[in-house]
Amino acid sequence: MESPFLTAEHIRLAAEAWAFARDSVAPTAAAEESSGEEDGDALARRFIQRMAEGGLLRHCVPQAFGGAAELVSIRALCLIREALAYASGLCDAMFALQGLGSGPITFFGDDAQRSAWLPKVAEGKAIAAFALTEPNAGSDLGAIATEARRENAHYVLNGTKRFISNAGIADFYVVFARTGQDGGKAKLTAFLVPADNPGLRVQERLELMAAHPIGEIGLEGCRVPRSAVIGGEGHGLAVALATLDAFRPTVGAAAIGLARRALDETLDHVSERVQFGKPLSEQQGVQFMLADMATELDAARLLVYRAAYRKDMGQPRITLESAMAKSYATEAAQRVVDKAVQLHGGNGVVRGYEVERLYREVRALRIYEGATEVQKVIVAREVLRHHLGKEQEE
Repeated sequence: MESPFLTAEHIRLAAEAWAFARDSVAPTAAAEESSGEEDGDALARRFIQRMAEGGLLRHCVPQAFGGAAELVSIRALCLIREALAYASGLCDAMFALQGLGSGPITFFGDDAQRSAWLPKVAEGKAIAAFALTEPNAGSDLGAIATEARRENAHYVLNGTKRFISNAGIADFYVVFARTGQDGGKAKLTAFLVPADNPGLRVQERLELMAAHPIGEIGLEGCRVPRSAVIGGEGHGLAVALATLDAFRPTVGAAAIGLARRALDETLDHVSERVQFGKPLSEQQGVQFMLADMATELDAARLLVYRAAYRKDMGQPRITLESAMAKSYATEAAQRVVDKAVQLHGGNGVVRGYEVERLYREVRALRIYEGATEVQKVIVAREVLRHHLGKEQEE
């Protein structure tokens, strides 16, 4: 894999990740997909354990807490997610949540919080969850209704969180709740809540078109100490946005992995399938579709790794680059997978064919961690802000 944004060390890591995905993930994923008998939670935990044994989870935390590098490398996370998504959407999701769920602790937590949880994340002994979304608050974080009330040395949380990945199997949740108002706007605070807190319960498990552990959690009289606050009271919005900023390029990387698998499956198919006396690969209309698929895949990869590179180089916020990478890569992957299904003909929609699985897997990426439409608003806002700033300077 060549890229101006990757070092020799990244190339080595990519090779290791692809070998792991091929040898440790793909066989299990294929067997589960064909049989449909594997318990989803058990399979998710199995993937966590294998990734821990393979050393991949060490890339989710800093070196001081058992990680692979001094600081968490977004490029490393992207490379791993691309390889894992190629083999299994579930395995990729489990890896992603170890990073995203522990991200607020990594970036904003104190030493006690980091020491208590990050080594367990790296060792696969603790599964993380990021509890931001609510039934009536998705992209609009100002609509978050979950409240946290100060009560002496504690906070008491009440509310509902929905579409929470790892709900039911997580060992801890980073929960975002209102702790006041500031000029009519909600002040949010991030809390570290262990799953065994008696005030936290899983209210519903949700079944998605591409299954992975996800559900709704309820917080009722959920009492946590002040030491559970991550990043300080009232700074929850900054914690959430900065964490999402850093991890959105990795969503694009997962999309690249899915699209790359779709393209590979399609190249095999069109080279073998004969119609009208010659292979599909020799039909000009098919060649045009393959050209579009390959070009969009490379364009997406460049945007993703540019964003990750700038974050790793110390750019404090990559809001513009992250939004561009996430929105373009996920939309491009959807188009690539759709073409793959089309070129497989009737078999493309038969369960058990790889492109059918990819069609189910790719759809959610355009929604979670900020829908495409939200990313476009962010891109436009950042471009206009930069333009107006230049005009004022002139």
